[in-house]
Amino acid sequence: MKQFLALAAALAAFTVNAAPPQDTPAGEQRFRELYKELVETNTTPSAGSCTLAAQRMAARLKAAGFPDSDLHPFSTPEHPKDGGLVVIYPGRDPKLKAILLLAHIDVVEARREDWTRDPFTLVEENGSFYARGAIDDKAEAAIWVDLLIRYRSENYRPRRTLKMALTCGEEVGVFNGAEWLTQNRRDLIDAAFALNEGAQGELDASGVRISHNVEAGQKLSLNYRLEVTNPGGHSSRPVKDNAINRLAAALGRVAAYDFPVQFNDANRAYFAGMAKIQAAKGQAAVAEAMNAFLRDPGDAQALALVSSKDPSWNATLRTTCVATLLDAGHSSNALPQRARANVNCRIFPGESPEAVRAKLAELVADPQVKVTIPEAVGPAPPPPPLTRAILAPIEKLTAEFWPGVPVLPILQPWATDGVYTNAAGIPTYGVVPVFVGPDLGNVHGLNEYIGVKSLLEGREFLYRLVRIYADQK
Repeated sequence: MKQFLALAAALAAFTVNAAPPQDTPAGEQRFRELYKELVETNTTPSAGSCTLAAQRMAARLKAAGFPDSDLHPFSTPEHPKDGGLVVIYPGRDPKLKAILLLAHIDVVEARREDWTRDPFTLVEENGSFYARGAIDDKAEAAIWVDLLIRYRSENYRPRRTLKMALTCGEEVGVFNGAEWLTQNRRDLIDAAFALNEGAQGELDASGVRISHNVEAGQKLSLNYRLEVTNPGGHSSRPVKDNAINRLAAALGRVAAYDFPVQFNDANRAYFAGMAKIQAAKGQAAVAEAMNAFLRDPGDAQALALVSSKDPSWNATLRTTCVATLLDAGHSSNALPQRARANVNCRIFPGESPEAVRAKLAELVADPQVKVTIPEAVGPAPPPPPLTRAILAPIEKLTAEFWPGVPVLPILQPWATDGVYTNAAGIPTYGVVPVFVGPDLGNVHGLNEYIGVKSLLEGREFLYRLVRIYADQK
């Protein structure tokens, strides 16, 4: 009974708080300038500096009144450009654990010659912002910084301490700031739970909102190496035993295979909700297929239909492996002595990385193609518990911002820095309340973009959501 009363009190806490102050045009302009500065600070691994981006955000916080004692920049001598920033916003009750606001500020590479616009100049055009990092993940990083500045300008005193961590290395870095913090400064980021990237709202192809997703787990991202070595020789004397040919044949067999479908609480809840959405949209066959495989996970026909409709749906249902890099040969007039491929797998929670390696070796079916795991890997962390105390505030605000849009838990096929914080015992939830279409805003691709209106709505949503959580007992 005591536990029930405690939960009821926690859920009721967000219904009795006074309405937060309304934002001003000056506040929105401040956010736009902050977002622009962060996006236009190059943080690619090849030519950028996360340390510089973190310093610029720290300068804005300091100008807003944050004392040096609450600003904790960090880096290592070995990776001076991969630094980050932790910020502490003290709460009223030191007995309550903090809330961690997590975002990475590094971005994937972008070549100017490939893009329609300069990827490192924020362009507002046709109702969207275009730039590398416009979504991933500088949108949420900018929101977190702005949120803290806004709270201080309002003299807001939360019940719980708020912590913000801007980190580097989530994309392809050799140094990962979130991992480093969990291993070296756990005290600095310790929290009851964390909010992070990992899920957005879904739009259909016509721009209609479908669902507001909350990440309740993610797959493990792991690279495997397929490699063939060969004595080689002169290209004027070709032989059938060619390293490139062997590797190509092996990759073809891997590409043709679909890993078996698996279910957990997250993707079951997602497809149960999505079936209702598809039925309401008149997609009766898709809805029936989703309900069919939820009743019978062995319904191959239903699974095949849903898997073929959307690559995200397929990825949510199973482990996936895909070739992403090739390196072969040493001269244009020589037979290749070595051919190597990187195969990136997104492993379903609970599945063993070694079991996936063994399956790849079985599919390759060629003892001359070696399949190895070139990087150290630990077990995938368990998904965070998606409790009512976490979900109820999100559902309440979603109903206010976008009436009729359901909140759906989701198992994400990609990986985030939540893999480190979850493993460290800080339950981490993906909440990015911006809506993207089937192209996901071209994240990691050409001409990455985010809707201006959607970004500003997401900013206001998170400002209010964090206040709700911060005042819960």
